[in-house]
Amino acid sequence: MAQPLMPHATASWLVENSSLTFEQIAEFCGLHILEIQAIADDTAATKLTGRDPIRAGELTHEEIEKGQADPEYSLQMAKAPDPVRRTRGPRYTPVSKRQDKPDGIAWIIKNHPDVTDGQISKLIGTTRTTISAIRDRSHWNMANITPKDPVTLGLTTQRELDAAVAKAAKAAGAPAFQDTRFEGDRDALIQQLRTEREQHVRDAEAALADAEGDALRDEIVPGIRDPFKNTPIP
Repeated sequence: MAQPLMPHATASWLVENSSLTFEQIAEFCGLHILEIQAIADDTAATKLTGRDPIRAGELTHEEIEKGQADPEYSLQMAKAPDPVRRTRGPRYTPVSKRQDKPDGIAWIIKNHPDVTDGQISKLIGTTRTTISAIRDRSHWNMANITPKDPVTLGLTTQRELDAAVAKAAKAAGAPAFQDTRFEGDRDALIQQLRTEREQHVRDAEAALADAEGDALRDEIVPGIRDPFKNTPIP
C-alpha cells in the first residue's frame, strides 16, 4: 500500500484535525500505533509540523468522513506521491578533495588531450567552464595548478579513466591507449619468482640427498658419532 510522502507529519495533522482512530492513522501512514500515540501525547523526540494530506492531494474530505463514521474503515489514498528521483548531476566530491580538482583536470588535459570536456566533467565532477579555463590557461589560480594523476588524488578510478581515454581515442580514430608503465616490472617479477622457485627445488633436492647419505652412513657405521655434531662419523 502506498504511503504519504511525509508519514509522521501527515499523522500529526490527522491526529489534530480529525477523529480517526489511531489504528486508522497508523495504517494509512504506514506507522506503528505506538508512534501515533507518541505524536498524540507530544512525547515524540521532536515536535512535528502537521502536513495536510488533503492539500497535498493524498486524501479527500469524503475519505476522512468515511473513516470517522466507521472505525473499521481503511483509508484509501487518492493519489500516491511522486517517487523521488535523483537527478544526474556532476559527481560528488568530498570537500577535502575539491581543491585537488584543478590538478587532476590539468593532468588529463596534458596526458590525454583527446578526452573531451564533457568526459572530464563526468570523471572529476566539475564544470566545463573550469575545464575550459584550465585548458586555455586563463584559470584564476593557473600559477599554482600542478598536473597530478586524478586516480592518485582519489577523484576517479583507474577503470573509469581508462574507459574515458579509450572512448576518446576511438572517437579520434587513434589506437586505444594501453597502460604499459608496469609491463617491465611485471616481467622482472615473474622472472624473479621463477628463479626463486627453481632455487627452492634445488635446495630441496640437495637436502634430500644429504639426508639419504646420512642414513646410509648410519647403517654402515652404527654407534660412532661425531661428539660435536652428534652425527655419524663418515
